[in-house]
Amino acid sequence: MKDCIFCKIVSGEIPAEKVYENEDFLAFLDIRPLSAGHTLVIPKKHYRWVWDVPNAGDYFEVAKKIALAEQKAFDTEFILSKIVGDEVPHAHIWIYPENKVKENKNDLAGNADKIRKALPQ
Repeated sequence: MKDCIFCKIVSGEIPAEKVYENEDFLAFLDIRPLSAGHTLVIPKKHYRWVWDVPNAGDYFEVAKKIALAEQKAFDTEFILSKIVGDEVPHAHIWIYPENKVKENKNDLAGNADKIRKALPQ
């Protein structure tokens, strides 16, 4: 969809603080984070709802990978996830640490770097 902000992020038309990417999925930080490291995991191909994504198992494996990296990066076991989908009409999963972590939630570059370094190689 040419007017979808997430599709524009996938195409590189809009910059984003990316933390993970593979052939099918992209994970990047939310520009209005609820906590440090608040990440959105999206399919690169446009689907309206998470439930429309055909390879949902692979999708949730990426979400799990991000959640485990956030646990390590922000030294917390309490990682939240949320699926609503009314804010942007493109499937997305929110993954974010509890808001008690000490890092500055608005340090997008620093938080993205912490998550990337915590991902398994």
